Amino acid sequence: MYYYPICIIHVVEAIRTPDTRGAEKGLRLVILDGLATEAMVVFTAGSILTALALGLGASNFQIGVLAAMPTFTNIFQLLTIWLVQRFNNRRAIAVICSSLARTPIVLIGLIPFLFSAGTSLYTLLLLLFLHYFFGSVSGASSNSRMKDLIPNDMLGAYFSRRTRITQTLNVTLSLGTALIADYVKNNFPGHEIELYTSLFLLGGIFGLSGVIALYRTPEPQQILEKENIFGLLKRPFRDRNFRRLLLFNACWIFSLNIATPFVTVYMLRTLNVPLSWIIGLGILSQLSSIFSLNVWGKYIDKFSNKNVILICAPLYICCFITWALIAKDSSFPVKMAVLGAVHIVTGLSTAGINLSLSNIGIKLAPHGQAMIYLSCKNMAVALAAALAPLLGGLMADYFQYRQLLLEFVWKTPSQFRDIYLLNLQQWNFFFAITAILALLSLNLLRRVRESGEVHKQVVIREMAVSLSKRVRESPPHQMLHRYVLLPTALVLDKLSDPDTSRREALLRLKKRHRR
Repeated sequence: MYYYPICIIHVVEAIRTPDTRGAEKGLRLVILDGLATEAMVVFTAGSILTALALGLGASNFQIGVLAAMPTFTNIFQLLTIWLVQRFNNRRAIAVICSSLARTPIVLIGLIPFLFSAGTSLYTLLLLLFLHYFFGSVSGASSNSRMKDLIPNDMLGAYFSRRTRITQTLNVTLSLGTALIADYVKNNFPGHEIELYTSLFLLGGIFGLSGVIALYRTPEPQQILEKENIFGLLKRPFRDRNFRRLLLFNACWIFSLNIATPFVTVYMLRTLNVPLSWIIGLGILSQLSSIFSLNVWGKYIDKFSNKNVILICAPLYICCFITWALIAKDSSFPVKMAVLGAVHIVTGLSTAGINLSLSNIGIKLAPHGQAMIYLSCKNMAVALAAALAPLLGGLMADYFQYRQLLLEFVWKTPSQFRDIYLLNLQQWNFFFAITAILALLSLNLLRRVRESGEVHKQVVIREMAVSLSKRVRESPPHQMLHRYVLLPTALVLDKLSDPDTSRREALLRLKKRHRR
């Protein structure tokens, strides 16, 4: 007979039956938790985390450890399966583990007051490991609940709305955080560590407030078979269709992560783009993503996730080809125009790809086994995402002093001219290789079967018709038609056929406009 801590069992039982008022309320609460989590991420991740670690004296290796932690800890999602088997209450696991994950963020905010300078960095590493560890366990539990809370025909619309709201908050808070960081750096030099830890404290408070929403979210009932964990993990790999999805997803993430971590380095060091402009390009990409999410969610629900990926992925691959071919010697306005277009298309395409990749895993996972299937998917993606940058680092050293040229030479008695068709150097090799591998991995998606999928041309035709209708119904187009095109067409019709009445001419124009 096994004995477990009485306090944990009591907490689980208490969380098992708070009042629930239906799935609609649960979906609203999930969005509230998403907003709290997004605020926490803005204040505690990315450049803020890197700046804090460097300020505490982190080495390059320790910065690499920080970058690898979120990916590495996904392996602990196996623990989630065991906990759900034991307690059969995903909400309890999500609430307890989320609380344990977000409390270390608050403690990081108190580092200057609780720990000495010599131990601050190691304390930061330990607290962040606890944050990512419990966050991984909580995330696996929450993802499986989404399968039971959201009907399959609403996945696209719901997650597009949720992502659009959270990304809007991300852009707003990121702008505010950047302005505050600039102000402190210019007016209070030497106090940056206090600013970063204060942001962590604020982020931790936001994160803990999201736990309240998790606690109030309904818990759909599920029946989980009492089977050995490793036996359960074999099921996704025995499912031929899901196995094909795992293979595609891992290969796709692997191909992208070879070059993606080096995009900012490439812009800073090779293209000589100022950091402020890089931040602006990032915001431009996010805005493009926000405005397109609603469209992709609509077509995911109407057709399939696979159709949206097959439309968006080639656009994203073209962006990497553009990165590989962009001329570093071009003028700054031309360079920024090209980079702006690339970031707009990147935001547009990644919005559809990321939304579809998330939804298709949830959609293909069988009811009652979503946690097992999605945990396997997350671990496969995590392994690919961790290996790709390591390969990228080795490739960076190999291609550092190598160059691939393809040129035409025009020589006359008075002049000599080189016309470069291809010029690949160090970072350009990354983008070219990523584009090729991504194109090859896209072929693996064609073997995945999903309900509702149609030929890609059907979706493109539907999108073209919808866009044309929106343009015709837009106020600027209606004003142009009423005050410019219509009078001009009436005059031309009258001149071509003087006997035609005004009423007949109008009827003819309306028929032509409908076509």
